[in-house]
Amino acid sequence: MQASGGKAGKREIARAFDIKGGDRIALKAMLKSLADTGKIARRHRRLIDTSALPPIAAVEVVGLDPDGDLIGVPLEWDETVLGKPPRILIEAGKASSREEMRPPARGERILAKIEPTGDPAWPFKARIVRRLADSGKRVLGIFRTSKGQGARIIPVDKKARHDLRVAPGDENGARDGELVAAEIRRGAGRGPVSAKVRERLGDMEDQRNISLIAIHQHGIPDSFPERVLAEAAALKPFSPAGRTDLRTVPLITIDPPDARDHDDAVWAEPDGDPANPGGVKVIVAIADVAAYVRSGTALDREARIRGNSVYFPDRVVPMLPERISNDLCSLREKEDRPALACFMTFDASGTKKNHRFDRIIMRSAAKLSYQDAQAAIDGRPNAVTDTLLEPVLKPLWQAYRVLMKGRRRREPLELDLPERKLILDAHGLVERVVTPERLDAHKLVEEFMIQANVAAAETLEAKQSPFLYRVHEPPAREKLVALSEFLKTVGLSLPLGQVMRPKHFNRILAAAAGKDYQHVVNEIVLRTQAQAVYSPENKGHFGLTLRRYAHFTSPIRRYADLIVHRGLISALGLGSDGLTAEDIARLADTADLVSGAERRAMAAERETIDRLIAAHLSGQTGSTFRARISGVVGAGLFVTLTESGADGFVPVSTLGREYFVYDQTRHALIGEKSGETFQLGDRVDVRLVETAPVSGGLRFEMVSEGRSGKPASPPRNIRRSRRPR
Repeated sequence: MQASGGKAGKREIARAFDIKGGDRIALKAMLKSLADTGKIARRHRRLIDTSALPPIAAVEVVGLDPDGDLIGVPLEWDETVLGKPPRILIEAGKASSREEMRPPARGERILAKIEPTGDPAWPFKARIVRRLADSGKRVLGIFRTSKGQGARIIPVDKKARHDLRVAPGDENGARDGELVAAEIRRGAGRGPVSAKVRERLGDMEDQRNISLIAIHQHGIPDSFPERVLAEAAALKPFSPAGRTDLRTVPLITIDPPDARDHDDAVWAEPDGDPANPGGVKVIVAIADVAAYVRSGTALDREARIRGNSVYFPDRVVPMLPERISNDLCSLREKEDRPALACFMTFDASGTKKNHRFDRIIMRSAAKLSYQDAQAAIDGRPNAVTDTLLEPVLKPLWQAYRVLMKGRRRREPLELDLPERKLILDAHGLVERVVTPERLDAHKLVEEFMIQANVAAAETLEAKQSPFLYRVHEPPAREKLVALSEFLKTVGLSLPLGQVMRPKHFNRILAAAAGKDYQHVVNEIVLRTQAQAVYSPENKGHFGLTLRRYAHFTSPIRRYADLIVHRGLISALGLGSDGLTAEDIARLADTADLVSGAERRAMAAERETIDRLIAAHLSGQTGSTFRARISGVVGAGLFVTLTESGADGFVPVSTLGREYFVYDQTRHALIGEKSGETFQLGDRVDVRLVETAPVSGGLRFEMVSEGRSGKPASPPRNIRRSRRPR
């Protein structure tokens, strides 16, 4: 039965063993006995071995085991005949295509390649082939009850058009306002779509739980298995043996004021070598996570599944337990900590002369915020920075000025797209939205980290050690052509007949600076770029203009950095806790896994910000806001509010009483008769019509008139919009 893949019946068994005549009676009795004891079962005239599964099967993810591994069960399994379904270990990072690398969420259904393991605890393991379409039967939403209308679920997905009815008995104890996971049940004919509550996830009346929507929607693991926590609790203090003692060197941490973990520290001084006049020495010390998180442990497996920490306005979902991220590996002020340090020397022009790595003991001299460090340099020191100004901060800024010479010569991509930050009150509600000022202190730390990352990649390449590169490929040709066509509409040009470099984009950005279209040019240049990923193969980093680049500086929150740390430890003979054969064998899978986790985190963070801002604006329906057009499609305009950074949609029906056509090249909607134009980047006034905090959706209507222009005549790249209603 196992060899036939579930295709064996009584006739096939008899033929295979040449059983004839009266012996068939004995065979029949034997099969009946096996069926009576539950060892085999009959299905569609076939006999199946209940201890086996077919080589390809549909599997539902049901949770995590104590080690943090994904658990699945077969979808096709008759418990009344076969008993309890077998547990299947779903191997994280083992998929048949790059699209399937994201770890499946609980309740998600996959098609998997099944292999027996011979282990009674885990009789089967699975490799993801693809996600199944019927995973769409699962929905995440807010459970609501109302008199006379019964219970319903409001889906969190912005694209959902209707609420889902919940029949009596399908509530699973859910209460009004709770976030629930449900399974869609389609009624007969054209009746309303209903759903059954499968899991209660949290009370959405508490705004502090808004991030739970994104956490569960994207399948982000937000609780650590007991075995992982036990392993973290059992960790012992690091051993100083074999480490260089740098506790007298005044390394300092410079972070955001609300930072909870500190994984990098910096120091600099002028180079005293007469052969290097004007040169500087720099140390970048990074928390030695590899000393605590060893390959193959439960901690390591969990970190690999998570891929990175996820930062929401109201919480952090860490890659590692707090015992590690906020204690053992956090470079706390005045406390001894293990670190992996990069020692670099630069000449007066900002060119790196040499570098080396070593495992050290350090003691942070101070914990500073970016604002405190910058204020001290600008002549406003406080009680802490006053004593650090001359011996520590001024040498750091001197080194920064030297390194910036090298950066300017390198000419990396310099986009001007300020980020928004939400300030929450004690109740988890948005108090205000700010755009943090970009300080030299930020740029200093960023450039020091970039140089340490480059040094790590260079060292590992020289040692021919496998590791994960941070790869950013040049823009695709079709995107460059589209950008060139757009730039012509604002009087700029992009030379397509040469090899593109970031400096070519920088010249365009400089030409647009101060113009009405500055913001839109920055946006479209950003959209032209490829997305950075992790890869075991080097393809360079286009945006930073670097031939080789790795991530080394954040092992507390990025698994890729931990792999680079292990590679350095092994390549340089710095200990026994370096890269293992298993790490190397699954390097390509790990690259895809952590790249997918990064995309997942970015989407979850962005959606949570949208929901929080939508909740913040829910009491301001009817108010008018200044905004900028941030996207254009045939159905309408996407806008971003100037003050809060909130994103919403303006349907084309609010623009006027004529047809509008979509000009794809100009990223604009143009009146067919009047020529009234609404273009990407335009500043407009909009009125808030509707808010949907559950999905993060905002709907506006246009208040401003568009800019004047020529009436649209639809060429091949212009599409007529739907008639306004």
